[in-house]
Amino acid sequence: MAADNLSAEQVRDLRALAGTIIPPSAVYDVPGADDEKIFKDILRSLERDRDDVRRALAQLATLAGSAFVELGPERRAEVANAFRETGGAPLAALVRVVLLCYYRDDRVMQSLGLEPRPPFPKGHVVEQGDWSLLDPVRARPPMYRRVD
Repeated sequence: MAADNLSAEQVRDLRALAGTIIPPSAVYDVPGADDEKIFKDILRSLERDRDDVRRALAQLATLAGSAFVELGPERRAEVANAFRETGGAPLAALVRVVLLCYYRDDRVMQSLGLEPRPPFPKGHVVEQGDWSLLDPVRARPPMYRRVD
């Protein structure tokens, strides 16, 4: 299961990191992000984030001192916590892909009490919030330059 531009070791580390970010839960009866089906979706969905993900995995390997996947559970947690503090934009891109793919999985959607389907054409009902919270934003002067 190699992805374009990712080495086999990077793919293994990415899968281990995905499972660390979102582990399986017996309480909610959901898989982790390292689940076979979800992870295949992650690899297919890297697209524009592929370079950031490669940079993030290189940072992870440096922090780990070896392959992340080969670390024991305690050391893996230590490295993941350090990575969360120092990962920056590359890590944010990696986490975004993991989360998007995880919450596309039918099993996860069903565990949240949602119908596993695309949002359109039926749509999803969103509760109305307090629109007055936007008043400070509306009161700000424009942050752009008008073009004549």
